[in-house]
Amino acid sequence: MSAAALGAGRPTRWVIGVAVGAVFAIPLVSTLLYTLRDDQGYSLDHWAGLFDPARAYVLRPLWTGLANSLGLAALTVVLVLGLLAPTMILINLRFPGLRRAFEFVVLLPISIPAIVLVVGLAPIYLVIGRTLGTGAWTLAFAYGITVLPFAFRAIQASIDAIDAVTLSEAARSLGASWPDVALRVLAPNLRPGLLAASLISVAVVLGEFTIASLLNRQVLQTAMVVVGKIDAYAAAMFTLMSLAFVFVLLVVIGRVGRIGAAR
Repeated sequence: MSAAALGAGRPTRWVIGVAVGAVFAIPLVSTLLYTLRDDQGYSLDHWAGLFDPARAYVLRPLWTGLANSLGLAALTVVLVLGLLAPTMILINLRFPGLRRAFEFVVLLPISIPAIVLVVGLAPIYLVIGRTLGTGAWTLAFAYGITVLPFAFRAIQASIDAIDAVTLSEAARSLGASWPDVALRVLAPNLRPGLLAASLISVAVVLGEFTIASLLNRQVLQTAMVVVGKIDAYAAAMFTLMSLAFVFVLLVVIGRVGRIGAAR
């Protein structure tokens, strides 16, 4: 049945797009107007205060939390791409019979509430604290588990879109080793899925609060709660900046994906 018969014409798409855009735009615009408000109306005084040395002691937790979250995001992406992607390629090529069991295990974290997950991770993090320390970077292990279901779906969609078995067999018949097959043959074809998994990992890490709070680690979200009790404007501004960062990252990843596909 055609799109016109289903009523999915251009006016319908515009209405849906505007409605969805309004749902996202109204809270963001409201938050932006809130950060610009002062006694005389609207100004940039609150934004300028982010770089005021006199307020450094108030904003220091936010800058520290932001740095920790960005480092965690990068480390989580490395863990996901370095461990999950090769495992998925290996299972799809060599052990297809394990695919259902592996999928069940990987998707399991999405059905477990974060607070329950922390209860199970707490004893493990006691050992990690004794051996590796209690730095915020150790949250990457927990975050890697949290993003597994989302990253798996993104990568698996790309694997299903290509004939991975035929590509690997053709490369092997030409003398390529398995590392060459994974890095030089399959990885370029899986670029959209790998980029989407990276974006999802960054977005989840920047927005996660429960695990970091219960494990007593300082990240952006926990810092915003603390600073928000002292300066609500600063917390709102950092929220907007984190959302803007994820949006820019989405645009960049989309551009890189299209460039890779064009090649």
